[in-house]
Amino acid sequence: MADQRRSGPTWGIVSTIKAETQDILDFAAHHLELGAHRLYIYLDAPDPQTIAALKPHPKVRVIACDQAHWAKRGKRPDAHQSRQTQNATRAYRRPAEVDWLAHIDCDEFLRPETSVTEALAALPPDINVARVRPLEALAPTEPDPHAPAVCFKGMPILHEARGTVTSALYPEFAALIDDGFLSHVAGKLLVRTGLPGPRFRIHNFSSDGEKNPGQVELESVPLLHLHAESWEAWRARFDYRHAHGAYRASLERKGPTGLNLHEFFSALIESEGEAGLRRFYETLFRATPQHCAALRELGLLRIEDLGLAAKRSRHFPQWAGADRK
Repeated sequence: MADQRRSGPTWGIVSTIKAETQDILDFAAHHLELGAHRLYIYLDAPDPQTIAALKPHPKVRVIACDQAHWAKRGKRPDAHQSRQTQNATRAYRRPAEVDWLAHIDCDEFLRPETSVTEALAALPPDINVARVRPLEALAPTEPDPHAPAVCFKGMPILHEARGTVTSALYPEFAALIDDGFLSHVAGKLLVRTGLPGPRFRIHNFSSDGEKNPGQVELESVPLLHLHAESWEAWRARFDYRHAHGAYRASLERKGPTGLNLHEFFSALIESEGEAGLRRFYETLFRATPQHCAALRELGLLRIEDLGLAAKRSRHFPQWAGADRK
């Protein structure tokens, strides 16, 4: 992708990350290529290699969330969601270096139709919060006809429409889920800096207690989410996500029968075991020709080559590494 920087409002990203060095560099390089003016990367499990790779870049601010970091703030929160929101709020409250700040994760990639700057420049001055909606990655088939590109699926923004689409795509599971996504459908936010009393949440923001002031949908900037890009990777993270993360018991998001994802997965495992979990994944997240055709007919398929290895090579040449999608 060509460098998409334009004159106009500046923007940046804050992210609290626990990942391999190369994954963090891919995330950083992709958004630097899009024109991010500043990246605030809080390393949840800091290691010297990642710090050494990130720190020299003039547009990256790397913060090691070590014992000293949390000692200054009283206590390290047990839940990683709380660590994320505390760090994001702290980054927002520092003297502003950008006009807009986004709070997203390391497996999420902004993919604007033109540029992030142009999309933000078009917003009226009374709009302070811009919501970007996710597209979830599908696992490739073997052989993969789309490689090195990845197939992503979307869902309608309106909740009522999601249930209709899920029934059409996944009738076997539609009575239990109503949006066909494993991770969030709420999306993430870009927030205009300088608002008083700021407080980030994972999917929301408040200013002096007002939730998401002046919010709009930024439909020209989708958020590509590599949440479940392979069965092996998804299964390796499932138990943690089920206990503490995206499928934890405290989530309010519920399907038609009143079950949230935690309860749905618990019931599925109890009734069918590992085979049921695998069947569910293959139905919803395998990029088979039939699945892709059904998504395309509904206007919900997007095929993208992120070109992460090339971007990493340009922005972090000493970490060019092996070729990746």
